[in-house]
Amino acid sequence: MKYSLSVAIAKAGREEAENLGSMANEPEAIAKLVRRLREPVENLLFCYEAGPCGYRIYRQLKAMGVDCLVVAPSLIPQRPGERIKTDRRDAKKLARLLRSGELTPVWVPDEKEEALRDLTRAYEDAKEDILRKKNQIGKLLLRLGLRPPSGVKAWTVKYRQWLNSIRFNQPGQAIVLKEYIHALEEAEAMAERLEREIAVLAEESDQAPVIKALQCLRGVALITAATVVAEVGELTRFESPKELMSYAGLVPSEYSSSGKRRQGAITKSGNAHIRRAVVEAAWHYQRIPAVGYGLKKRQEGQSEKVKAISWQAQHRLNLKFRRLTGRGKMKQVAVVAVARELLGFMWAIAQEVKREESLAKIA
Repeated sequence: MKYSLSVAIAKAGREEAENLGSMANEPEAIAKLVRRLREPVENLLFCYEAGPCGYRIYRQLKAMGVDCLVVAPSLIPQRPGERIKTDRRDAKKLARLLRSGELTPVWVPDEKEEALRDLTRAYEDAKEDILRKKNQIGKLLLRLGLRPPSGVKAWTVKYRQWLNSIRFNQPGQAIVLKEYIHALEEAEAMAERLEREIAVLAEESDQAPVIKALQCLRGVALITAATVVAEVGELTRFESPKELMSYAGLVPSEYSSSGKRRQGAITKSGNAHIRRAVVEAAWHYQRIPAVGYGLKKRQEGQSEKVKAISWQAQHRLNLKFRRLTGRGKMKQVAVVAVARELLGFMWAIAQEVKREESLAKIA
């Protein structure tokens, strides 16, 4: 799909899908295909798998007045024993499944929402890069037997001052440490720039009220709230919190048969960016419920109902964490369970914001 597209068509009825060959992945070629197919077929419906090429084709087809679905690859039905995979076969298979209504579409963001998503993902990459650079410095110091002075914690101001004061007998090792420190500072500066841009774009977003309201939850600041909204879009498009949890791959897997029900680890068959963000936020709920200065600041200007949902979340999720760990569950397992329910509270807050906006319009 990077440079070329394999095209197949399945007409109404039970006829076998037909291959139409391959074509260049260019706007002119796609427009020509649509014009060619429109003559014999009145109601056209296109589909293609979601992938690294994004939503350009989808937007072009919609602009031409043609319906299109972007399909979730992980949810495409697979036949047992199917081992041969080619572009021609995949095209025919998609056409056949589209005709039978067995494909699951993904949510397609508009260009503004996609820009916010790109920013939050770039920020996530920058934070991973920072962690990688810190690990490189730590491993270098460990290999050379260098330790910070007693009482100096890693990556505090005093720790960084100590790093810059280290002297080596070999100039090559001094160069390596200086380059690592410089790369770390560059990654940290990039993350700060991206965070500022996310703040601006989140303020301009159509979902700005939801992003602000979600920050009333403990552990959910700007980046986490913006990430969830950028990846999900409107949280209220899900009919229930369980659907949102499933979308993030945080529901337990299940193997049930012959009247026996067995649940295993979470499915992870969902959006990994949301899952990472809410699991990270869920660690805050191991602490006793409280409204600190930062959380109080984020809750300013929000309705009492939203604040009440936040307070309820603190009590329920902290209790859940303590009960699970008290039964011998590992902290990581307990945090994932808390993250799943945290998404439910996010859904409830989005519903409340939607209700408040509806009442404001009526008034």
